[in-house]
Amino acid sequence: MEMSYKGIWGYAPLLLTLAHTKEVLYLVNRPGNKGSAAGAPEWIDRAIALVGRTFRKVWLRGDTDFSLTKHFDRWSERVSFVFGYDTKQNLVKLADELPAKAWKRLTRPARYVVKTKERNRPENVKEQVVKEREYQNIRLQSEDVAEFRYRPVACKQDYRMVVVRKNLSVEKGAAVLFDDIRYFFYITNDRSLSQDQVIAESNGRCNQENLIEQLKNGVRALHAPVNTLNANWAYMVIAALAWSLKVWFGLLLPVSPRRREEHEAERDVVVRMDFRTFVQRFIMIPAQIVRSGRRSIYRLLAWRPDLPIFFRLLDAF
Repeated sequence: MEMSYKGIWGYAPLLLTLAHTKEVLYLVNRPGNKGSAAGAPEWIDRAIALVGRTFRKVWLRGDTDFSLTKHFDRWSERVSFVFGYDTKQNLVKLADELPAKAWKRLTRPARYVVKTKERNRPENVKEQVVKEREYQNIRLQSEDVAEFRYRPVACKQDYRMVVVRKNLSVEKGAAVLFDDIRYFFYITNDRSLSQDQVIAESNGRCNQENLIEQLKNGVRALHAPVNTLNANWAYMVIAALAWSLKVWFGLLLPVSPRRREEHEAERDVVVRMDFRTFVQRFIMIPAQIVRSGRRSIYRLLAWRPDLPIFFRLLDAF
């Protein structure tokens, strides 16, 4: 156990996950004073080898701390990747020197599909309070995207550097103080995706924050109930298996060709379900166990809407 930069004693686990299903591939316990990417290359290589047995196309993605440039050339031979990249002065200069025609308006995909009709947006009360009290407020006016070729110092080949330019206005009350521009950089070795797709692919990693929250407060896998790093590491891995078992429960649900759409929707619901909800709906089922002769009879004492899903998996087993 060590003290983090926040002055809190604890651990700093490294988490590698499978994006589509949120399965935990590797969970590595580290002292609390370790940086985000400390020891990551070894475990990233293991994850690549693990998922490479099943998938023909493998992607790596992570935030700026995982832009480990001295490993880019080696990873590029095996996988595609997109990482956030620190906003450095030389990159800002390159972005400023891009011609105006190199920029285009960034189009972000919708967060969700409206299945019925759009609702009216509620009145933005917080925005009114900020203006009335004349707090400083930063508003996003527009986003533009461009790209250029870039070779990090530790690399022997060029990569795509996709840059987002956020056009901001700094306001105080109803007055605009000044306009501001901020850049965000993303590096990738993929040449097939459009610039908008590269940004969407990189931003998709933020969904892992929800998984971290589930591991921390759902299965409590990131707690440290014992007294040594290795003992807590073992506890974390064992507890994280409970989350993976929940995911596998959903993935193993059989899909009938005649009811494919319905069954696939149920499978997705289980895979994305919060752990506590899963426990309440599929584990904490009141039952009576009757032993008769050489068999055991399980009588479910309460009906619930999820039982058809439960029995469908039972029949598959």
